[in-house]
Amino acid sequence: MDTNLILIGVVILLLLLAALWLQMRKKDSQALEKRFGPEYDRAVDELGSRPKAEAELRARQKRVEQLHIVPLAPADARQFGESWRALQSRFVDNPKGVLVDADELVRELMQKRGYPMGDFDRRAADISVDHPSVVDHYRAAHDIALRDRHGDVDTEGMRQALIHLRALFAELLEVEEPQSAREHSQDPKRMETQS
Repeated sequence: MDTNLILIGVVILLLLLAALWLQMRKKDSQALEKRFGPEYDRAVDELGSRPKAEAELRARQKRVEQLHIVPLAPADARQFGESWRALQSRFVDNPKGVLVDADELVRELMQKRGYPMGDFDRRAADISVDHPSVVDHYRAAHDIALRDRHGDVDTEGMRQALIHLRALFAELLEVEEPQSAREHSQDPKRMETQS
């Protein structure tokens, strides 16, 4: 009789552990899906299964956590913004070559922020970790830019590529908070009065 009770207890314990493990996996999946948004679904479609996609997304997160991604200094942000506005103005008068320059400006911005400049797929994967809402824009612009190299893109296509690049550019143009504002927001007395 005691052996049966022990066996039943072990089975119940194993079932509880399995349920707990499944619940934790479900929460982890939901967290990844929430963080990556459409990029989660894209990874599932591309890799063929949720476990493979989730492993890839976790690997991306881990890789990007090792990078030193920094916001821009206000002066750098102004300079990049002015360069982008100049590109847009040039496009109105002469769209030829602007797409290549816009792509290069985005690469410079990514590099200034601390993203490594490996191949395109790696850059897109790295961007997807912190900016999943715009990585599709980056991929679309890249596809158009590749077609443009062969002369297969009209002015409207170039305009669409610039719109896609602008979405990514705007998201990456994150400015460093001034030191005084950081100290002010971290001041315990200020936090108490805001509560």
